[in-house]
Amino acid sequence: MGELTVDRVLVGGAWTRPTGPEIRVLSPSTEEPALRVVDAGPEDIDRAVAAARKAFEQSPWRAMTPRQRADVLLPVADELGRRWAGEIAPAFTQVCGTPTTVAHAFSGGAFGIFADLARTVADFEAEKAVYGVGGRSGIGHPAQLVYEPVGVVAAIAPWNGQLYLTLTKLLPALVAGCTVVAKPSPETAIEATILAEALQAAGIPDGVVNILPGGREAGQRLVSHPDVDLVAFTGSTAAGKAIMASVSSRLARLSLELGGKSAGIVLDDVDTATVAGQLLSGTALMTGQACALLSRILVPRTRQDEIAEAFSAAIGSVPFGDPIDPATMMGPLVNKAGMQHALDLIESGKAEGATLVRGGGRPNGYDRGWYVEPTVFKDVENTMRIAREEVFGPVYAIVAYDTEEQAIAIANDSPFGLAGAVFSTDDARADRVVRSVRAGVMSINGFGLDPGIPFGGYKQSGIGREGGVEGLRMFTEIKAIHRPAAHPLTNGPALAASAH
Repeated sequence: MGELTVDRVLVGGAWTRPTGPEIRVLSPSTEEPALRVVDAGPEDIDRAVAAARKAFEQSPWRAMTPRQRADVLLPVADELGRRWAGEIAPAFTQVCGTPTTVAHAFSGGAFGIFADLARTVADFEAEKAVYGVGGRSGIGHPAQLVYEPVGVVAAIAPWNGQLYLTLTKLLPALVAGCTVVAKPSPETAIEATILAEALQAAGIPDGVVNILPGGREAGQRLVSHPDVDLVAFTGSTAAGKAIMASVSSRLARLSLELGGKSAGIVLDDVDTATVAGQLLSGTALMTGQACALLSRILVPRTRQDEIAEAFSAAIGSVPFGDPIDPATMMGPLVNKAGMQHALDLIESGKAEGATLVRGGGRPNGYDRGWYVEPTVFKDVENTMRIAREEVFGPVYAIVAYDTEEQAIAIANDSPFGLAGAVFSTDDARADRVVRSVRAGVMSINGFGLDPGIPFGGYKQSGIGREGGVEGLRMFTEIKAIHRPAAHPLTNGPALAASAH
């Protein structure tokens, strides 16, 4: 495809050239130039926030019903679908190293968000309840709850979800009646530009959506802007903490989807070959570059060796290599820094005494590109770095336990609480363990995520939820409207009459 270029941003309904410096992105598979992005500068961010504020106060968007807003947004899916195979997926592969088959498959998740809008809107509108005399508690007076848009939203998404992680913020914020300044990662600037074009074609009012792909400085300017009412962010826990500190002085609202160190708990009644295959759905995706994936695998100590060998063989059977090859399912990491971080953690595992079962470095025959072998350790203690830190790469730590209670304790012994899974042939037992793990998303005998189901974590994995009606309500404020005049005890003439 040659080096791609993005040198425009959508602000206030107009396309303009941003004022920041150029960002050059290299291909993860060849290390050759893949994308040139002109970064959003401070002036661009300020103009975008001003446009969003003006649109929130003056455009018809806020006065529309949620269903009317959803009707405007639904045609965007058709435009994205028309351009996915020819433009969106190839750019994701070229710039981020995502295997082409995986890049095409991401369309399912993106379109699932649009498909879920109708049900979500219906649930959201139904919950605007009017309480009768006596309210919920039986005392007081009639009241009504109204969910109002929170205001101007800063939506910041990383590279690894393609359009999906931008849409999980953008669509519910818009349906709620907010206006948005979106700052996708520069690596996904092509996809973000196509999304902006699709939104314009759908007829969304000027300034309601402003899209500016950019780097860290643009993001810092955006989250610290005093006219941003809510920051919706997906990224690292360290970045989430910095954002939280930045907005604390003005008490801006937050939705933070952060890091994870998810545990897959294998109980002692499983079939080894079956569980090895089931684990792949939660480990191989995006070459391990997803926050919710199972990077800790907890197994009965008496079966550690057999399960380690079976999982090692399973992960080794996943086609690995050039992301352009349609057969490839695991490819390079997104950049050199990501590769180096994964290699550092692999070396720490060796140094701390874990046993290397598979991999352990850069694969033979890949002198160019940021490739790391799928790597499996066993005999991992939960205190080791490879069991504590998010790798964001294909490095898996097998931790042995002696009792079910110990497995639960190990799973919960983490600063993170994003996701996890339990594998067992006993449904009741699996359900009991799932409910004991402190994580926001749990699966049984597999690994499942759904755009219509709330997603988010406990502890340092974030604040709030994305997906479903719960995710939509993140972008609202609740207003309670009391009607005391309708209650006999608060009616002036009635009180006066009763006094005589």
